[in-house]
Order: sequence, then C-alpha cells, then structure tokens
Amino acid sequence: MPSSTFRFGTVGTPRSRPKKPGGSMGTITHLASQNLHALELGWVRSVRISEKTCAAIKQTAQEHDVSLSIHAPYYINLNADEDGWFKSRKWLMDAARLGHLAGATDIVFHPGSYFKQEPARVLDTALPRLRDCAAELEAADIPVRLRPETMGKRALLGSLEDTLVMASEIAIVEPCLDFAHLHARRGDGSLNTTEEWSEVLSRYREALGKESLERLHCHLSGIQYSEKGEQHHLLLDDSDFDLNALLQALKMFSCGGRILCESPQVMDIEALKIKTAWTFLQGEQA
Repeated sequence: MPSSTFRFGTVGTPRSRPKKPGGSMGTITHLASQNLHALELGWVRSVRISEKTCAAIKQTAQEHDVSLSIHAPYYINLNADEDGWFKSRKWLMDAARLGHLAGATDIVFHPGSYFKQEPARVLDTALPRLRDCAAELEAADIPVRLRPETMGKRALLGSLEDTLVMASEIAIVEPCLDFAHLHARRGDGSLNTTEEWSEVLSRYREALGKESLERLHCHLSGIQYSEKGEQHHLLLDDSDFDLNALLQALKMFSCGGRILCESPQVMDIEALKIKTAWTFLQGEQA
C-alpha cells in the first residue's frame, strides 16, 4: 500500500506502455513498475469485454496493488429522451457490472447535456434515473460508486453543484472531481487559487461529510479554454493551471483518494510529477 494519502495514476493507457504485455494487464504492470498505483480504464466507446478478461484484469491489479476505476462510455446522458436513456442506462449498467468483475470500485461517467434547459429542471429528470440505477446495483450486490464527472463546459450537466446534488440524494453516488474542467468551466481563469479550491472542498465536505474528502476521485491535467469553457487538455506546464495552489488546498483539508492524470501524450510522466509535488508538500520522500 503506498504511504501517500493519495494514489496516483492515469486515465487510460499512457503511450509509453510497451507493446508486450499489451492490453489492460500490460498497462497495470507498466504503471506499477513506475510506482503508480491507480488506473482508470477507458471503456469510453463501448463496453465489450468478456468476464474471463475481467477476471484477469482483477487478478493483475491485485497482484500489483493498483486500484481500478472505469470511465464509462462518453455517450451516457441522464437528460436524454426515452430512447436515448434506454441506451445510456445500458452503457452505465454494463460498465458497472463488468467493471466490478474487473475489480473496479468506481464508475466515472459524463452526466450529459442541459439541452438549453435550466439545471434544476434537468436534475428533476436525471435524479430519478440515476436513483433507479443505484437501486438496481445495490439489489444485485454490486458495490461500486457511481461518479458523475464535473464537466468543463457550461452547456453540460456536470457543474460542481449538479454533482453534489446527485451525491447528496443518492448514497452510492459521489462526484469525480475533474480539477481542469472546474478551472475551465467558467471560462474566466477562476478556480485556480488555494482560496478558491478551499471553497470547493469546503462545499464538498458540507454536502457529503468529512470522510468523503478521504476518498476523492480526481482527474487532473492542464487545460486550454475559452469564454465558453473547455477546449482541450494540455500538459500542466503548457497551461495556466496552478498545481501547487490546488495541492495546498488538498493538504489543508486532509484529502485523500486517487488523482488520475489525463494530460496528453505523457500522462504517466505527468502523474509522477504530480505525485512528486504532493509528497514533497507532505514532507515525504518521493
């Protein structure tokens, strides 16, 4: 078990992974060799994986002490029409069921779009649907957390407020805090100081309790944005994101959990950079 309060890793497979062994098992082994102990498997196009492969992924992760989560397909939309929701629900439930078999504890998903509706009205649609999914998972004894991701564009369902409402209403739901998305969402460069991040964490603690801060599930990278919000991810050094300001706030609030890097091209190198900065701040040896 890593000594840090956070486990660090990547969202998906870094380019540096050797061709052999390939697949998810190869990614797990590669990250563990770099002393990275978390991986979010990117099932973002579809959920097509056998139970046999899930079992192999789970065994490999256990052997290498790597904590797993799943990023469910991008197309999930809690605010879709009936036909769209039928498909979205299946994607989310398949990701949860097979993700659990693969050893994942958390299922990350994009909540959807407002479709120019008021957030409160959209939540009136989204909450019963998500509650129904959670109830089915609990009845089937599939102990995963559903993690609606904070999104980087104001037109998308997934503000900090949206995700906290979902989590407050449904026991197995907690946000996936994408810090780059939160920084980009307003399009004005805000949410980039220790004071601002402290306000975010304070609201999180108020909504979900102090213990929730010890099991955060976070995405982190640099990001390019416009007045409309997110455009694309960047390396941290190529962006205006103040990593130290965020880490200071996380330390002040005694946070823990997982920080998963999704910087382009060299996400494992960036994950190690984040880990080094965190362990230095903690007074630990990186």
